[in-house]
Amino acid sequence: MTHHDSAYDGDLAPHQITLRTPAELADALPYLLGYRPEDSIVLVALHDQGGRGRFGGRARLGIPTNPDDWPSVVRQLAHGLVKGSERRGTRPEQMVAYVCQEPSPGETGRQVMERLRPLIHQLRIECGHLDVPVIDALCISDTRFWSYCCEIEGCCPPEGAPMGLPGTSVLAAAATYAGLQVRGTLRELRARLLPRETALVPAQEAALDTAGLTLVRRILDETSRERVAEETLELAARLMARLAAAPPVSGTPQADLRDDELISHDEAATLILGLQDRTTRDRAAEWMEGDEAGPAMRLWRALARRCVGSYTEHAAAPLTLAGWVAWSTGDDIEAREALAMALGADPDYLFARLLHQAVNEGLDPESVRRCLRAEREDRDVTTDEAPEAASARRARPGDVASGPSSTAPGPQPPGGDTRPGGGRAGRTRPSDTRTGRTRPHASVLRSARQRRGSRTGDGTPVNGGTEGEA
Repeated sequence: MTHHDSAYDGDLAPHQITLRTPAELADALPYLLGYRPEDSIVLVALHDQGGRGRFGGRARLGIPTNPDDWPSVVRQLAHGLVKGSERRGTRPEQMVAYVCQEPSPGETGRQVMERLRPLIHQLRIECGHLDVPVIDALCISDTRFWSYCCEIEGCCPPEGAPMGLPGTSVLAAAATYAGLQVRGTLRELRARLLPRETALVPAQEAALDTAGLTLVRRILDETSRERVAEETLELAARLMARLAAAPPVSGTPQADLRDDELISHDEAATLILGLQDRTTRDRAAEWMEGDEAGPAMRLWRALARRCVGSYTEHAAAPLTLAGWVAWSTGDDIEAREALAMALGADPDYLFARLLHQAVNEGLDPESVRRCLRAEREDRDVTTDEAPEAASARRARPGDVASGPSSTAPGPQPPGGDTRPGGGRAGRTRPSDTRTGRTRPHASVLRSARQRRGSRTGDGTPVNGGTEGEA
């Protein structure tokens, strides 16, 4: 397949790679995202540099099964990427678009390409309204690709051009040399965070029911909440030590299965429900670096996988913690996906919303890390003080809640936040139980954004896996 003579440059330090053909663009997609997208529409910004297009930000969304939803998706995708680029001071001049989807039973790759043609058409129109033309659009399906923009008659075979073998291109070699890795497919990445679908699901859901009958009421009770927080964090610390001491296992699925086996149903239920309290969750977020980060990440993934049945909404807490640890340790790919999944579980989960926006805007997580370190140090000092002095410290002028997340309502009576679809006792979710305590995350993230140029926008992330700018 031949095409126009445009060149697109991408940095794979210390190399600069020039891509000239649709085949090279198709091969580049996994390296642009860090994984192989599935059921996805992807938009990549190009910035002009001496007459050559240079890759910039990129965004991804899942392809809705209902075509009636396509207009809103392309609008979110195009506007989100362009506005995000503008906030960073680098408005794109052009775009490259991709749709990636495997054929359904009885369907061919070419039929997928034709079925998704209207989606690409809508995306090109939307980008045109923003004065950022899509100069190439590719469909990747069934190990083949098609260009929607090739205008050379007889150039593109109707059955599509075959994709090269993974890892055999010049780009793949340069990426390997630069230390960049493609981490499998998006489905494989999400599988580490999705609820398990095994024969053990009823037992885990029963354990969550049992724990909820007593634990939620204790969290909602001011006299027992602090003790529940301590018990939850002590249990989490024991499980992290247990995971860290386990012998290594070869293979990601096998390692995750081993971690699941090391945590009992009752332990998982206690932690999942205990983390619904925001104070407890914030303290758990302090396990974010050094030797603590790895076991913490494994624990949060394992807990997200145990939010089964009617408890899927409870996954927002462990998914947000997983996204935070991933971001703190430099893994933006898993951070974005975990935070998007947290917002899918609970669209109103403010900590996930703030972190998702911060990751997509390219903020430095060190601002949040410093705040959490200070929280831990302050608490350690307070623990050593006399009760009267500690009380005076907590009540000193100016030590009040700040930021959007501090407006959460106080404790609600049992049943005031009943989980949808459950209706049984013990299904309340105490996610809004914090009162009278400084909330670091909203203020820290907001001040970090202000230091980067007073960005605007409502900060609303797109649920379902938006990649944002890389």
